[in-house]
Amino acid sequence: MLKIVIAGGFGVGKTTAVGAVSEIPPLSTEEYLTEPSSTVDSLEGVEAKQTTTVAFDFGRITFHDAPVPVELLLFGAPGQDRFVNLWYDLARGAVGAAVLVDTRRLENSFTAVDFFEDIGLPFVVALNQFDGARRYHPQEVRTALELPDDVPVVTCDARARDHIAGVLLTLVGHAVKSAPTSPDHPTFPTALQDA
Repeated sequence: MLKIVIAGGFGVGKTTAVGAVSEIPPLSTEEYLTEPSSTVDSLEGVEAKQTTTVAFDFGRITFHDAPVPVELLLFGAPGQDRFVNLWYDLARGAVGAAVLVDTRRLENSFTAVDFFEDIGLPFVVALNQFDGARRYHPQEVRTALELPDDVPVVTCDARARDHIAGVLLTLVGHAVKSAPTSPDHPTFPTALQDA
């Protein structure tokens, strides 16, 4: 079993991604947005949003066709900056994170990118292709977010199971490559390191 965090700004599609790919009914802590939250949660660019994650989402997916069957435990983080302290708990024991990005509101991505860079957790950036949104080449987004060359940037539709499964496989591959090679740090099963 490998623990994965799915993070990103407010309204980028984290709950949707967990729900799309989970083989079990996902646990969701979605609550309706309230009038008092309007002073801290800007709906600019996501005006139709009516709910938000207040703790985390949880799902599971198993890849049976891998050299060794791999079960991923998915933890979707809340997107508002005021919940960043919870991200430390969600990241504890994780092998990596997928940072979902809405290119219409790219500025909301910096908190998640900076967080995972600061704690040293391997991550990938997944550009959620919203209907009607302008499409950017991943290299353009890499430059805008000032990402190192070794951080994978991929495109996806958070509603599509195959897309999110692909993001997760990219993340696991990246995390394996980033894992310490010391025998004192057996982060991944040997068969996965050889995959």
